[in-house]
Amino acid sequence: MADEKGKDSVVVTNRKAYHDYFIEEALEAGIVLSGTEVKSLREGRINLKDSFARVENGEVLLYNCHISPYSHGNIFNHDPTRKRKLLLQRREIERLLGKAQQRGYTLVPLKVYFKRGWAKVELGLARGKKLYDKRETESKKSAQREIEKAVRGKRQEKF
Repeated sequence: MADEKGKDSVVVTNRKAYHDYFIEEALEAGIVLSGTEVKSLREGRINLKDSFARVENGEVLLYNCHISPYSHGNIFNHDPTRKRKLLLQRREIERLLGKAQQRGYTLVPLKVYFKRGWAKVELGLARGKKLYDKRETESKKSAQREIEKAVRGKRQEKF
């Protein structure tokens, strides 16, 4: 968790994004949260599974990011799936807008973490994978695992 202020701590990683998309580029953005959202985030109660970001009216907004209500909250708890504003510089927003409007590109949150006490989102400019791309990636991963397993076996035989 994010107990130590000086350390960066990853709260959640969107593994599904790496499975469903080719990540072309990644950038860091701040996120606007209410008080109970921050407390819930520090407990690790967030889901990025179907979330995405979109540029609207010169702002980047994060959709479908589910942050569960804070367990000790009261009437001031937040709506779990509300859209949240992401903080980026104008140059970055304009560059993202140009690239995201190209056919097949989308903005996907890759991970949420705390950096020096502030909540950050790593956004990825992503292009969707086809089914055969997913199969090819999976076969490469399994082949790499087999190679590493064989190398480990050779090392153990020497000792």
